[in-house]
This record gives sequence, structure tokens and C-alpha cells, in this order.
Amino acid sequence: MNERDALTYDDAAHEVGLASRRIALLHLAFAKAAVQTLGDEAGRRLIIEAIRIYGTLIGQEVRSAVLRQGLEPAPEHFGVGDSRCLPKLGMHTGSEAVEVDGERRVRAHGCVMADVWAEYGPEAQELGRLYCLVDPAKYMAYNPDYTLAHTRARPSGDAFCEFRIRRTTEEERAAFAAGGPEWTTADRGDEEERRRP
Repeated sequence: MNERDALTYDDAAHEVGLASRRIALLHLAFAKAAVQTLGDEAGRRLIIEAIRIYGTLIGQEVRSAVLRQGLEPAPEHFGVGDSRCLPKLGMHTGSEAVEVDGERRVRAHGCVMADVWAEYGPEAQELGRLYCLVDPAKYMAYNPDYTLAHTRARPSGDAFCEFRIRRTTEEERAAFAAGGPEWTTADRGDEEERRRP
């Protein structure tokens, strides 16, 4: 097939999946280098700060796209039209809206990046889970009053990733703006959900 010929949906998903694998490996390489060079605590702080900056760049880009469309940066406008920040295919096998205890959530199945980190073992999954902080970071950069928190995460051993939008606290907003790792409480949900009866 000529590379300029139209790709099938499955071919396109495969190509995006390859890029997702590379992103996962790149994150893992940088994360391992940070921990090996700086030690566990300082290395993880650096990873968290890098992900905060990365998420901020994404969130600012989404916010600009939403504003260009004449919309307010409200949760219901995140990802509308040109503001979408993830490919529709290839990063996961599918997603669905669900309701849990009266709250709307989104579940993503088959995360390619989580699969890669699982291939490399528990340490890679722990370091990979830090990448997932991009979700609350991009959301807080888009609109600091809200976060996109994980209630489930594949790198934490869950069968799927599950997200909820919730309001941020004043402390989370201040920590996010200051850049310390304390802002990661904006992703609380994993442990809260597991402790529920």
C-alpha cells in the first residue's frame, strides 16, 4: 500500500498505538533516569513537576481552543470541537460514560501506555502512574476550579481507568500554582474509592 493511500480505522489505531507505546517508554526512561540520578524522593518530585508542566501546556492549549470557539472554559466545554486533546483511537480500546452513586464518570478501557508499563513490572507501573497525573494537571490549567481525578487507574492495578470531574480546593489550587508535589491531591480518588465499603 502506498503510504498516501487512505488507512483503515484499524491501521490508523495501530499507528497511534505505536506512538502511544513510544510515549510510555519515553516517560519510563526519563522517570527511571530521574530516580536513578536523584534518588527515589527527589526523582519522583522531578517527575511530578515535569508532568505538572506538561499538563499545564496541554490545558492551556485546550483553554485557548475553547476560547477561540467563543466558549467559556467550563467542564462541559473541555474537548469540544478543536479543543480535543487526545486521539479518538489508538491510545485505548474504548471509553464509556457511567454513573456511580449519582455521579457522572468516564471509564477508559485498554490503555496502551498502562500495558507497556505492566510489561516492565511493578516499578514501571508505579513510575507510569505518575504520568497519569497529566489528567488533573491539564484540567487545572484549563480551569483551576476543576480537576479530572482518577477513581481507578490501570497502572494501580485496576481493570480500567475511571475519571470524575470535581471542584478543586483552595489548597490544591495554591499548590498547583506554586509547583510543589502537594497539588497531586487533586488526583485523589484511587485510595478513597478503594476504602469505600
